[in-house]
Amino acid sequence: MSVGHTENFPVASVLLPAALRHPVAVIYRFARTADDFADEGDLRPHERLAFLEGYRAELRRLEAGHSPASPLFQELREVIAAHRLPLVPFYDLLDAFSQDVTKQRYANFTEVMDYCRRSADPVGRLMLHLYGDRDDHDFACSDAICSALQLTNFWQDVEIDFRKNRIYLPQEDMARFGVTEDQIAASDASGGWWDLMRFQIDRSRRMMVRGAPLAIRLPGRIGLEIRTVVQGGLRILEKLEQARGDVFRHRPILKAFDWPLMFCRALVM
Repeated sequence: MSVGHTENFPVASVLLPAALRHPVAVIYRFARTADDFADEGDLRPHERLAFLEGYRAELRRLEAGHSPASPLFQELREVIAAHRLPLVPFYDLLDAFSQDVTKQRYANFTEVMDYCRRSADPVGRLMLHLYGDRDDHDFACSDAICSALQLTNFWQDVEIDFRKNRIYLPQEDMARFGVTEDQIAASDASGGWWDLMRFQIDRSRRMMVRGAPLAIRLPGRIGLEIRTVVQGGLRILEKLEQARGDVFRHRPILKAFDWPLMFCRALVM
């Protein structure tokens, strides 16, 4: 099952053990449809928030032991019960999607990372629960990988997000490098733009490398899956670097020839 919209990274890939592909796909459908409430179509903000609140109500029904009202949550209930998944990561995802409706600018990197903690890290933690891994150190490494992937998507999607009136680049970093919102609106990669992007690329790469030992510790196909995801993120950062951060004219995407390269890099990690 490949991702839709603008993401580069696949979920429920053939590298996963077959028994985990359905649970991963169900979790992905939960996250994807909830994210669509925040992002897609012509809904007004209060309508988007109402749909997200409907998902929270379904989670509360599961928590109370009541039957869910929708087929998606019926499947989700089975996955949660079979793998003893915690509900907090699902609530965190909904909080992040709601924040996308109400918050369009981030003053500093701390605020961005707080968003990543709820928008990206829960997915990795749920995956570890599916694998039966509940080690705190592994959770920390997973958080680093997931946040790095989220940041990488932010940097490659600056123009796409700006069309939704969102800027995830920290405002204090933009000011430090002399980059303005008018520059983003004009698709202008001159001046301090490359310095700003290089700064973000470097911090994202360091974060990815900090979490990468998890992909080496986990065994078999699960470890290989995570190593490939790590290499996918690093490859996007590499492409951003090659384009000197000009995502307006050279938004990086993973092409057919990138996958063998990533897979080979994953094998030799």
